[in-house]
Amino acid sequence: MDQAEIGVIGGSGLYQIEGMSNVREVIVDTPFGKPSDAIVLGTLEGVQVAFLPRHARGHRLLPSEVPFRANIYAMKTLGVQQIVSASAVGSLRDDLRPMDMVVPDQIFDRTKNRPSTFFGDGIVAHVSFARPFCSHVGAVLVEASSSVVSRTHGGGTYVCMEGPAFSTYAESMTYRRQGFDIIGMTALPEAKLAREAEICYGLLAQVTDYDCWRDGDETVTSDIVMANVSRNVANAKEIIRAALPLLREHADCACRHALEGAIPTAPSAIPREARERLALLLDQHSAPVF
Repeated sequence: MDQAEIGVIGGSGLYQIEGMSNVREVIVDTPFGKPSDAIVLGTLEGVQVAFLPRHARGHRLLPSEVPFRANIYAMKTLGVQQIVSASAVGSLRDDLRPMDMVVPDQIFDRTKNRPSTFFGDGIVAHVSFARPFCSHVGAVLVEASSSVVSRTHGGGTYVCMEGPAFSTYAESMTYRRQGFDIIGMTALPEAKLAREAEICYGLLAQVTDYDCWRDGDETVTSDIVMANVSRNVANAKEIIRAALPLLREHADCACRHALEGAIPTAPSAIPREARERLALLLDQHSAPVF
């Protein structure tokens, strides 16, 4: 059976990782449809890795079109316990410059039209999301990034907008006044779903621009973003390679017990269809999660 230890979700510009051995592609069907693309399995730095391009190869999916539930469920199906997500972001601070790397520890949801839970249709879950990113994965990413690029920032708040248009000036200035640090379009519901799937999740944010808040700067455009994405991607790949052996040392984490006590629905009230749909999440517990 195809299995992997660590999942890597590539954002804009990161559609493959060179250097993997024993490479094969798998199509994983899930109760939530097909993932963004075929998942590439292989060995990298001695670690079994599952790689998925979030927007599909060729960048065909809008942020709102990404099948986030299928992507995370597929990773869970393959046995992934930790996910490194790479994402291009805009900066909301002067000191977070294009080409810097940021590993945020908080997130603020401004999305509107995205299913954000595996649950519903007869079964309820309320997982803790006060600390939305895994602290261990985040620490590893900061360490790995600092060994590759000169400017890495640990901590900060990522505000996730719906897109696909970039911010208005009023929105960008409001986010700055609210104390947010970076802005992107894809970390949610990805991070929420990873928590429900009890997978440790960390984000490597690659700064590409200053959004549109800086007077005198050129307004952010897709051309600007993609030009800086191309420069950032090589660094992101090196950071991921450096992080993988360190991630293997992670034995356990509260993220991996997120469903314990999180489901108030009486077991007898859960429809058979719901139980079958979520068996992958529910049946791994030796003790009831209800």
